Amino acid sequence: MSKNARSNLKTTAKNYLLLLPVFAVLFFTSCNKVKYSEVFIISEELRITKINDRSYIHISYLNLKNGATFPSNGFIYINNKEAYVFDTPANDKATTALINWLQNDLKVKIKGVVFNHFHSDCTEGMNVFKDQGIPTISSKKTAKLLLKENRQEPNLLFKDSLKLTLGNKSIVNNFFGEAHTKDNIISYFPEEQIIYGGCMIKSLNAKKGNLADANVVEWSKTVSKIKKAYPKIKIVIPGHGEHGGTDLLDYTISLFKIED
Repeated sequence: MSKNARSNLKTTAKNYLLLLPVFAVLFFTSCNKVKYSEVFIISEELRITKINDRSYIHISYLNLKNGATFPSNGFIYINNKEAYVFDTPANDKATTALINWLQNDLKVKIKGVVFNHFHSDCTEGMNVFKDQGIPTISSKKTAKLLLKENRQEPNLLFKDSLKLTLGNKSIVNNFFGEAHTKDNIISYFPEEQIIYGGCMIKSLNAKKGNLADANVVEWSKTVSKIKKAYPKIKIVIPGHGEHGGTDLLDYTISLFKIED
């Protein structure tokens, strides 16, 4: 086979993988253990990492001012053919792809989307959910900050905590304190021992990131409260980067710890 033919074959294969919903098995090391996840490539804008039969991470891409892209995480929890989504993908096109995948491929009913905090990497696709009549859910703090930026607010609001159910499975959404933002919450899935922490939680070796709306004095204390409240956590999902175990909590606590 000629060099040009081999090049064309590689390009064709790459495009095929990007355009079709396919899956692969990946592995990574966290807490000195090898874990396996299925990855579904939905489109160029969206991929899905399957953690178990009920738990998925959706990954989309922020377009930065310098022209680069940056991966952004959200979460999906499914039970009895129903689902809650946690944070929207980073743009409307990826949000539409996510909704279509859930409704058309997995045949599940989306009961709502819950926002971790007010930043656009969590809320950018809110209008797509609203247009389809899917409930949008946030804390009152998040709604207030969205309105302050002249953006739309979610349909359903709660104060500091909200318990949701999917059949016999429960979801606990709680505000533990300020950190990445004044309104950041966590979503806890007791049966799976999973926490979706959003941008409050950092992946291993990540930098401090966007501190424009942060409370760096309270950040470490807030994450310490989360770790104490949920001592049996097995999986922690950050707002950006690879998921892992409680080492992500420890890393975030250390990263923002202020020595007395």
